[in-house]
Amino acid sequence: MKKLLLSTLIMAISFMGYSQIETPQPSPTSKIEQKVGLTDVTLEYSRPSMRGRTVFGNLVPYGKLWRLGANANTKITFSDDVMVAGTTLKAGTYAIFAKPNEASWDIIFYSDATNWGIPQQWDDSKVMATVTAQTFSLPMDIETFTMSFDNLANGSATLGMFWEHVYVGVEFMVPTDDKVLTSINDVMNGTPTANDYYAAAVYYSQENKDIKTALKWMEKAMSMTETPAFWQLRQQSLIYAKDGNKDAAIDTAKKSLAGAEAAGNADYVKMNKDSLKEWGAM
Repeated sequence: MKKLLLSTLIMAISFMGYSQIETPQPSPTSKIEQKVGLTDVTLEYSRPSMRGRTVFGNLVPYGKLWRLGANANTKITFSDDVMVAGTTLKAGTYAIFAKPNEASWDIIFYSDATNWGIPQQWDDSKVMATVTAQTFSLPMDIETFTMSFDNLANGSATLGMFWEHVYVGVEFMVPTDDKVLTSINDVMNGTPTANDYYAAAVYYSQENKDIKTALKWMEKAMSMTETPAFWQLRQQSLIYAKDGNKDAAIDTAKKSLAGAEAAGNADYVKMNKDSLKEWGAM
């Protein structure tokens, strides 16, 4: 009898050790890597689904702390210091928690991201930023909890959260301008290339900085370029227009248009034609 029990136990252990069956996670993990300006942002979270349940006010109670997903902490990592609601978050990894209510959510960035869900011992000293964000009602249900990076700009983005019929967004600011200006200053004090002058000019123009400096750099870039491309001429025409030199803008836009037509680039053909119409040249 003892031998039979021992054999049965060995077979059971062997069966468990060699099982090859995998089943889907009820709340699968997701990882998003996003470049915002010059800052790398990584988001890791688990995605529960509604499965016929009422979510907010029921599965996720109002007024209580929620792990913002399922399973391990939802984590966000910034490669640079960022700003959230006027508060600086140092480069690093943070857990994100939420306290949902009907009209707004409190979004909490917590310095300890090693917990499984909400910490058993909550430490207020680890709350690095709290943002109260308005809720928006969606015209349809979102079955699976979804997070995203929206409204991408050079200096900012919005961390979006969708589930059931609710959307919440939290804007964060990244130090793109400081980093670019430092880079421009360093390069201009050395030996800038045509590409350096061009990149600096376009950045100054697009970010509405000193247009005279942008124009000087663009003209320097073009003087160093044997055959400017139609997309370079396009940017030069826009800088001329911002500087108030409509004649130069029109002349340059016509050159860009001809180059775009020769290259079969319909996007630049349209952009140049739209600008020429705006400037009264078509």
